[in-house]
Amino acid sequence: MTVTTKPFFSYEEIEATAAYIQQQTSHQPKIGLILGSGLSPLAEEIEPADYIPYSDIPNFPVSGVVGHSGRLVIGELADKTVLVMQGRSHFYEGYSMQHITLPVRAMKLLGIEMLIVTNAAGGINSNFAAGDLMLISDHINMVGFGGSNPLSGPNLAEFGPRFPSMTRAYDRELKSLAQRVAAEQSITLHEGVYMSLAGPVFETPAEISFFDTIGVDAVGMSTVPEVIVANHSGMRVLGISSITNVAIRNPDTDAETTHQEVLDTGKIIVPKLIKLLKEILTKI
Repeated sequence: MTVTTKPFFSYEEIEATAAYIQQQTSHQPKIGLILGSGLSPLAEEIEPADYIPYSDIPNFPVSGVVGHSGRLVIGELADKTVLVMQGRSHFYEGYSMQHITLPVRAMKLLGIEMLIVTNAAGGINSNFAAGDLMLISDHINMVGFGGSNPLSGPNLAEFGPRFPSMTRAYDRELKSLAQRVAAEQSITLHEGVYMSLAGPVFETPAEISFFDTIGVDAVGMSTVPEVIVANHSGMRVLGISSITNVAIRNPDTDAETTHQEVLDTGKIIVPKLIKLLKEILTKI
């Protein structure tokens, strides 16, 4: 797949993206969801649904990663009107940070007030097992440390300030709601810090040890850029990671992490994640 991207997008370009989406649906969603690797089945429960392929939407990034369907699904889920991204694009695919987060800015123009982000993540915390769920309490933007931040470049004041705070990137009330729902449903929901890396390689044992030392509980290749842009735009954010594999700390082992493992474990996680998200939506 040929990737066409650029470092910055104007307000008018984002308006064109949002306008096209609005023309394809009569729904007026207030809640957006971004589904990670292997987590697309939740979108199949939306009805009546409008489906919009990413490839049809002006300026929209198109993912070429297995496990990401690549379309918007808009309709009713758990008595709420939602806009779901069935798959996302990634920095490692060659898109700029502004490009992979453009859908979130389009959501803002469509009236989305709340964003729920999910991802497949590797468990760093030794108490985690493959198949667990983790409520994201905070994040570390490792890619941003190298200068690749989605808010770099000209600030679009129509969305937010030049220097937005990230002290409470994940909404406290939504986190509390998720914890209550998980307890009611007898679903184990860990809580921890998620770190975003550029990818596409999985982590070395030495890197895993470093991440553990600095307080990372789970690691992945997405989510943080979208959360930053959502906060910049004034959206409330809830984040949940599916722990699809656990960290390999011994460089002499024959074990290895694979994308197929991530997808296979994701299938096991999907039923309880769907149950959790639907009940959260019901209680919002």
